[in-house]
Amino acid sequence: MSLSDDQVRRIARLARIAVNDDETAAVLERLNRVLGLIDQMRAVDTQGVEPMAHALDRQLPQGQRLRPDEVTELDRHADYQAAAPAVQDGLYLVPKVIE
Repeated sequence: MSLSDDQVRRIARLARIAVNDDETAAVLERLNRVLGLIDQMRAVDTQGVEPMAHALDRQLPQGQRLRPDEVTELDRHADYQAAAPAVQDGLYLVPKVIE
């Protein structure tokens, strides 16, 4: 499947994307590459292939491996609050805006 210049202009208009005549050829070529990739994927025989719930569900039955939960940054809480106009008990104080 491939698109024509008119179809690219129509798609651009429907998507409210400004595509001038100079850009039409480049956009057409990129869209046709995407459609070519879709055609390649449709050509693959998937009979008997069970759908996966997650990309990692067959590779890692225990779930996704996570990195260790370690603190890697310094505590700069006091530095940040030093520049605030009003702080109380470690919280930033802001003016009341709703009655």
